[in-house]
Amino acid sequence: MSRLQNKVIIVTGSVTGIGKAIAKRCVAEGAKVIIHGLEQDLGEQTVAELGAENATLVIKDLADEAAPQLLVDAALKAFGKIDAVVNNAAQVGTGNIQTTDGAWFRRMLEINCVVPYLITRAALPHLRETRGSVINIGSVNAYSGEPNLMPYSVSKGALMTLTRNLGDTLMREDGVRVNQINPGWVLTENEAKRKREHGLREDWYADLPKVYAPAGRILWPDEIAACAAWLLADECGPISGQIFDLEQHPFIGRNPPKDASTIPAKP
Repeated sequence: MSRLQNKVIIVTGSVTGIGKAIAKRCVAEGAKVIIHGLEQDLGEQTVAELGAENATLVIKDLADEAAPQLLVDAALKAFGKIDAVVNNAAQVGTGNIQTTDGAWFRRMLEINCVVPYLITRAALPHLRETRGSVINIGSVNAYSGEPNLMPYSVSKGALMTLTRNLGDTLMREDGVRVNQINPGWVLTENEAKRKREHGLREDWYADLPKVYAPAGRILWPDEIAACAAWLLADECGPISGQIFDLEQHPFIGRNPPKDASTIPAKP
């Protein structure tokens, strides 16, 4: 397939997980990519997998105010244009009203909402020239969130509003599409590690209750990447300002059964 032939795409947070899967899918469909992350070794490994002719690496903390322009400049220097931005990088962590101080809350909002805005803003003059597109990677937690993911969930809710706002404005004024993917529970390297840190067994993902995983497993990064490839491709047409929830069950308004399949009986 070559739906993304000759497109130049910035993918933040792309040395592991969903971001890496999206970058790999983009290259497989003909694109050139900017790989971004914090880990030099993982970044170099990713570029080696994709081929130096297809990928350029940027190692930078997105909290640095110079980061958005640095990503844009790297794309222009390596490949001469920008067709799309995938704002995938995110600050992930737990917190509730008892444990979340102002600094942690502000960090979540900064990395998960303000930075995607600033990257989009920095890339906009070049996206306008190519009639390009932006994908923001959110989370189904944006709708309310798990009890101990309060600041993360709020930040993704803010990102969702940003997507809808810019998806309307930029499409009308600049011909640039902006959409969002809200993944559900995805088996990334970092998610596997987090759940082990939460006290679950090594192979916790092998036997999940159907209330969480009707298919018997959770989502794979490649399945998120498949949706991203379509949204980045010209065949997506004028679709903009849309939120795509990728989960294996209806998320909003779901009311799981309250019986022995979800509530363990006393021994």
